[in-house]
Amino acid sequence: MPFIAASDVTRFSPEKMTKTNFFDCPQMVADIYGLEPGQSQKIHSHAGEAKLYYVISGKGDFTIGDETRTLGPGEIAAAPTGIDHGVSNPYDDRLEALVVMAPNPNLRK
Repeated sequence: MPFIAASDVTRFSPEKMTKTNFFDCPQMVADIYGLEPGQSQKIHSHAGEAKLYYVISGKGDFTIGDETRTLGPGEIAAAPTGIDHGVSNPYDDRLEALVVMAPNPNLRK
């Protein structure tokens, strides 16, 4: 899928945050996260991968290490390998974010 509109692949669920994969190769994996108001991703880390969050629409609270910041459209949060990270949407509008992980964790041996 060389060209997409984020709105064509973003999904939302009333039960939990959604993750829609739209690009996968050995070097990285790219997803669109959809968070309804009140949803969150558990704080976690990856031993061998780094993660970038790019806010497409809405706003959310992004945690990287010991710091949490509210980010809106066009803003980025970057989690180096091994650093705790996560996102929550305590706001009234939906949050849509592009999320890229490298290298691709699905291809680790």
